[in-house]
Amino acid sequence: MSIPVSEAGAVLTIDLGALARNWQALAALGPGAECGAVVKADAYGLGIEQAGPALAKAGCRTFFVAHLSEARRLRAAVPSATIYVLNGLFGEALETYAALDIRPVLGSREDVERFAAFCETIGRRLPAAVHVDTGMNRLGLDLAEAALLAEPGTAALAFEPALLMSHFACADEPGHPLTTRQIDRFAQMRGLFPGVPGSLANSAGCTLASARHDLLRPGVALYGARFVAGREPLEPVVRLEAPIVQVRGVRAGDTVGYGAAWTAPRPSRIAVLSVGYADGYLRQAGSTDRKTGAPVRVNGVICPLAGRVSMDLIAVDVTNAGAVEAGGMATLIGDGIGLDDVAEAAGTIGYEILTSLGRRYHRRYVD
Repeated sequence: MSIPVSEAGAVLTIDLGALARNWQALAALGPGAECGAVVKADAYGLGIEQAGPALAKAGCRTFFVAHLSEARRLRAAVPSATIYVLNGLFGEALETYAALDIRPVLGSREDVERFAAFCETIGRRLPAAVHVDTGMNRLGLDLAEAALLAEPGTAALAFEPALLMSHFACADEPGHPLTTRQIDRFAQMRGLFPGVPGSLANSAGCTLASARHDLLRPGVALYGARFVAGREPLEPVVRLEAPIVQVRGVRAGDTVGYGAAWTAPRPSRIAVLSVGYADGYLRQAGSTDRKTGAPVRVNGVICPLAGRVSMDLIAVDVTNAGAVEAGGMATLIGDGIGLDDVAEAAGTIGYEILTSLGRRYHRRYVD
């Protein structure tokens, strides 16, 4: 449940219309393929119960989550969806896959054997995806294991291979040689499973014609973060604004915040916001005398952070922003400040900023 705006330190606005349009833009890249959506990590932190129906309304039919608990929530929100669990089989919960019509992504020989044995026990040939490793070396069957699974008459085919998939390691870096090798290896592995649909394209892979196959599988691109180096992201989906709780003057040479890491170079005005690393605004985004931190927009002016991000508060140097008073609003994400701008200041990627945005915000969903 969203915190009332009067009790929250900041307001996070989530534009479900932009989310849907981003999905449509990615789907248009592969007119001969179906376009699914990755909504793991609670739809990258934005709410699976809200994002799932918005994407389904736009035309999405196939979804990917990481955990079985996420699949259960998504099934309740989008009853007709095809749902795959990327992280495979979970504990003793095999019956849940059958009961809720949820498809595991089988990424090891042990997963394959356990799921096949379960299907034999219940007398039903349930669908599942087979994950093959093409160079990520994380999850997936190697070529020899995939070839063994594909042999006619193997007992493992007590389940239905509904999808053959793999995952890119470097597709967000244009021209990386591993991407070409992965495309070639996946084509080789697809030859072992004639008639089984294939899925290789993550967000970055959607831009590569040779990677699209039958099902696109975009994730972070849907949510407005950069997904290919040097390429602008799609529409922004999130906006983070915080009221100014205090404005104070500091003298030249005064320090601000923990560790006295930032020193005022002149008489300055400092605005304090009730947002911190407990809200997912990462500590590494702060400013020091040697490093400029994340940007914040106040009165239409880009202002730098003043000092470290603390657990619940940040300070912003608003000296150049004109008349600033307590109760005014500051924009931390939005108005030209992208997820990736904050990520760069924090030494990370847009994925981490997006999935870290905390639960102490008032959440507004707009379309």
